[in-house]
Amino acid sequence: MTEPVIRRALISVSDKTGLIDFARFLVEQGVELLSTGGSAKAIRDAGLPVTEVSDHTGFPEMLDGRVKTLHPKIHGGLLGIRGNKEHQAAMAEHKIAPIDLLVVNLYPFEATVAKGAPFEECIENIDIGGPALIRAASKNHNDVVVVVDTEDYAAVTEEMKANKGATTLALRRRLAATAYARTGAYDAAISGWFAKANGESFPRRVAVGAELKQTLRYGENPHQDAALYLSGPSRPGVATAKQLQGKELSFNNINDTDAAYELVAEFDKPAVAIIKHANPCGVAIGSDMKHAYLKALACDGTSAFGGIIALNRPLDGPTAEEIAKIFTEVVIAPGADEAAKAVFAAKKNLRLLVTDGLPDPAAPGMTLRSIAGGYLLQSRDSGRILEADLKIVTKRAPTAQELADMIFAFRVAKHVKSNAIVYAKNGQTVGVGAGQMSRIDSSRIAAWKSKEAAEAAGLAVPGVVGSVVASDAFFPFPDGLLAAAEAGATAVIQPGGSIKDPDVIAAADEKGLAMVFTGMRHFRH
Repeated sequence: MTEPVIRRALISVSDKTGLIDFARFLVEQGVELLSTGGSAKAIRDAGLPVTEVSDHTGFPEMLDGRVKTLHPKIHGGLLGIRGNKEHQAAMAEHKIAPIDLLVVNLYPFEATVAKGAPFEECIENIDIGGPALIRAASKNHNDVVVVVDTEDYAAVTEEMKANKGATTLALRRRLAATAYARTGAYDAAISGWFAKANGESFPRRVAVGAELKQTLRYGENPHQDAALYLSGPSRPGVATAKQLQGKELSFNNINDTDAAYELVAEFDKPAVAIIKHANPCGVAIGSDMKHAYLKALACDGTSAFGGIIALNRPLDGPTAEEIAKIFTEVVIAPGADEAAKAVFAAKKNLRLLVTDGLPDPAAPGMTLRSIAGGYLLQSRDSGRILEADLKIVTKRAPTAQELADMIFAFRVAKHVKSNAIVYAKNGQTVGVGAGQMSRIDSSRIAAWKSKEAAEAAGLAVPGVVGSVVASDAFFPFPDGLLAAAEAGATAVIQPGGSIKDPDVIAAADEKGLAMVFTGMRHFRH
């Protein structure tokens, strides 16, 4: 089969990047250019010949430009099958000229929504003609080339040069798939925006659109394939961060860095979180970043080796010098000064990421998880407990320091895999128990880790002694609380809500503990 030569192209783009160079190449190849509005003006201003679509169709643009390419001479030119005699006869009868190349990118609907434009402006940025053209050209990809991304100009140029103005079927199929994915993502953005505008959290159908940022070396394990996609309006974090140095991020790096940055954003004071396998092994707040880092590291220096470190303030030189003393996979922060960059420059494999800001832990949003045969969609856990939300349920009220540590510990527990137990003292975690089937086991593991850290540091008394303890969900029986008391905790923060609450409260009173209920749990699976 002879590959079709491109003789006529229709160009209608909102993104003019690379347009003139590509249009000039097409003209040099003898391709006739059809275009509309701003695209036609840009081509004409560059001194290149171009025919307005309205002149080609004999029908004017109308309704404020809403109708310009919706015409049989346009869609017939894209959809007519070149080797079909009936199609060719119909095109000849109605004077429909074939269009061999379509170059379209859509009205910037997503960008319009992202900037907070009013409803009617968003409506006017919903492209109608563009998706119709793209779908028509993509359906007829045996004969027509469709380009929706400026980065594909080069591929078309190379193939036309190599094939005397023609392209290969392989390229046309790839570009058609890309085009359908673009219209799918575009419609997903529109439908999602409409659902939100209508107050629907869970509409009848949910469409998800995302754009490939990079393919990864492998997934969670080397036998798995993986890639990173961007979902649209950015939430500051690892997906949109700028990597200043270090080797390529892995799937697990990205997952763990996301967990670390979401955690550290919970705090207003300078804070550092050290993450290993999506769980915190040390979190602390301090007077400055170096102070916070050293406190976080003290919780579990062994697990911190090869971990992910997140900061909620720009990285400075003194903090970087401390971090550089042990092996670290990734450091993410809102910024980094020149002194910090210089310190890390000697650590070639350490990835340093900076972002435009911190994710808002209280911002609404949705999370999506795949299961066999479907998806689980839920609102993000944006719940936050303040001191005014706490209900004191024991005879002894907590001290001011205990209250502050309780809130700190409960915010950390929100980011620990269930069953989660977090011991904290003076604004730092001193023991973390994560992901156990039994809450009492999480309590014991956290206490054991605290004792181990104390021995490593040469301390006579583990940090868990005199600490507060946070549980992500209620204690179903007094045993978990008693294990915390045995370890040395003096105060407890938990959601409450168990039928055994009276027994747990009585046990706390017997041990002289202060305990508060939050009324909010933070399961994390």
